[in-house]
This record gives sequence, C-alpha cells and structure tokens, in this order.
Amino acid sequence: MTISLKRIILKLSGEALIDKQGDNIGASMLIHFAKEIKSVLDIGIQVAIVLGAGNIVRGSVFADQFKPSRTEADYMGMLATVINSMALRISLREISVSSRLYSAVAMDQVSQIYIRDKVISSMNEGRVVILAGGTGNPYFTTDTAAALRAAELQADILLKGTNVSGVFTSDPNKNEDSKMLSHITFSEAIERRLNVMDATAFTMCRDQNIPVHVFDIHMPGNLHRILSGEKIGTRIDKGKSD
Repeated sequence: MTISLKRIILKLSGEALIDKQGDNIGASMLIHFAKEIKSVLDIGIQVAIVLGAGNIVRGSVFADQFKPSRTEADYMGMLATVINSMALRISLREISVSSRLYSAVAMDQVSQIYIRDKVISSMNEGRVVILAGGTGNPYFTTDTAAALRAAELQADILLKGTNVSGVFTSDPNKNEDSKMLSHITFSEAIERRLNVMDATAFTMCRDQNIPVHVFDIHMPGNLHRILSGEKIGTRIDKGKSD
C-alpha cells in the first residue's frame, strides 16, 4: 500500500518504559521502541516523539509524603521527561538512528531548546526528534504537549502508543464486557469521558483536524502496520463513529 503520511507525532507514556522486571526505564523496552521508530523512519516518514514521565514521578512516595504543589509536581514531571527522552536517544543511537533532543525547559547541557524551525529542519534532514519538557508550563499534560507539537509541526497524525489494543467502552481490566472501538469522533470521546487523552488534547486535535490513533505499542510491527493502512487500534477524528 502507498503511504501518504509525511510526518507523525508518536506519544508514549512513561509507564510504557517499565519492563517486565519492574525497571522504571527498561533497556528491552527502549530497544523495542527504537526499532519500531526506525521501521517507519526507513520508509520516509518523519517522526517526532513526546514521552510522559509516569514511570518516574506518578504516585511516588515523595509526592505522597511531601504533597508538592501542582506547579512543583508539574515541573518535576517536565524534568523527568528529559530523563526518559535521553534514555530513548541513547537507545536510538545503539541501532544507528540519528536523533535530536529538544526541550521546552532550558537544559543546555543535555538538550537544545525547543524552537519550531530547528525541529522541522532536523526532521527534514532525516533525524528523529524527541520533544521533552512538556509544553514548558505547569497545568498541561504531556498528552496536551503532544497535541500542541502536532499542530505546530503540522503533523499528519498523532499516534498514542499504549499498553492496550485501543479505546474501549470501559476499562477492559475491570469489565470483561468492555468492547474496543475501531473508530470514534473527538466529540464522542470527550462527551463519554474516555480515559485516553485529556479533554484539552482532544479539543486541540479536533480544532486543528489532526486525527489520533490509539494502539498497542508493545506489539512488534504495529506502528508500521498502522501507517501502512492496516486497521489496528482505534482512530479518533471528526468523522462519523462506527
């Protein structure tokens, strides 16, 4: 099948980096993600990645004991995304994939500051770009950061890699009767409060007409198959739902 997409945003949660042994930044997971990314880079698709930080800061003993303010907690999360992003950059280098790390929070020693034109230049040169630091502001999730970057960089689609096969009518871990939806609209996702992305991210993607595709990132080859047109996971857009 002919692939018409030029540029994608791949959103990965921090929890996705946790391996079966419980390591918060699992080497096996990093190499898996690096190979998935390389598989689409090799067919000419430009790739930008936004990582979360739930493997480092979410539900931590520190947060439970000291009760940081929302602003402090969000900045801690932004810094944690830089750690995850550096780890992914190293794993990409291990399989000879050139990448650049850009952060919305200034950290000159480890990354370049996020500047849209520089990021686009890097992608046009065939490099993977890793976008850390969220939006650079508290009170915004990394999902919203991914939606914002998708709009700024004029991405064709935002792909959200998760631990499940798509969007379900309810939590499949709690309800065995839950059904996966192959297609749903942004408005329905917001109205039904489906716990996939926050409402701000959904609204931004809807307003900018950027489709979202939710899929199981842990299944080898899934990313390439989706971009080749196979019906895997759940697509969220402005169209009519199934």
